[in-house]
Amino acid sequence: FNLLGFSVNPYCQILLFMVVMVIYILTILGNIIIILVVTLEPKLHSPMFRFLQNLSFLEVCYTTTIAPKMLSNLLARRKSISFSGCMAQLYYFVSLGATECYLLAVMAYDRFLAVCHPLQYSVLMTDESYMRLAVGSWVTGVFTGFLPCLMISRLHFCSYNLIDHFFCDISPLLKLSCSDTTVTEAVIFILSLLVLSSCFLLTLVSYLLIILTILKIPSASGKRVTFSTCSSHLMVVTMYYGTMIFMYVRPTYNLSSDLNKAVAVLYTMVTPLLNPVIYSLRNKAFKKALEKTLFR
Repeated sequence: FNLLGFSVNPYCQILLFMVVMVIYILTILGNIIIILVVTLEPKLHSPMFRFLQNLSFLEVCYTTTIAPKMLSNLLARRKSISFSGCMAQLYYFVSLGATECYLLAVMAYDRFLAVCHPLQYSVLMTDESYMRLAVGSWVTGVFTGFLPCLMISRLHFCSYNLIDHFFCDISPLLKLSCSDTTVTEAVIFILSLLVLSSCFLLTLVSYLLIILTILKIPSASGKRVTFSTCSSHLMVVTMYYGTMIFMYVRPTYNLSSDLNKAVAVLYTMVTPLLNPVIYSLRNKAFKKALEKTLFR
């Protein structure tokens, strides 16, 4: 296949390369710092920060699935990718994206228990419960990616193998196929609907219950701090789920390729960059642990 990417203008390609490179480096550094600080600081060895550690590791893998090939294509004359490489990229993208949905839902549930049932939290969210939820998210995500990748890999592709995207996504591959994609589109639509909608609803309900509990806090300062943290979490989660639902929970894949690319940038590049900032740097315990680790 040949990936068309963003622009044919060489000056725009160089500018995009620099922007994507900066975003990629910041994303990798931010998430690696979270992983190291949580590992080195015993006070952060709680389920909440261990879930955050899982999310950071996932974001590193998720971004690396897309960014390196995207960067090389921005500077290369021939922006090609092999069929096996394309299917591998598609599989890792779908499976890691599904795993992120499950992890975000589990993290929202963890925060719901901590805020709404603080006295029972240590009993409800034990180390064993954390392990089950974390491993379950990863295993379920790995298996979620198999079916879409298998069905798309069995399609026939004609001689015109130009993918109008910056990576091997579902939509441009279905457009490119000369087979009847009706069944494939229906199956992917149903799977996307089940995964994205269920995870988003669970996350949304958890945060709504958290907000209702926050409103009952008598202290104005405590209410403001807690609400600020939860609202920022909800903002990033809504952006991620919103763009993913817009892209995959629709019965047809005939939207503009430029719109597909613009929306795809949000959930492949922007969200992985924002997650370290929103989930860690706005947390007082993490900031203290980061200062202690840097000082040490």
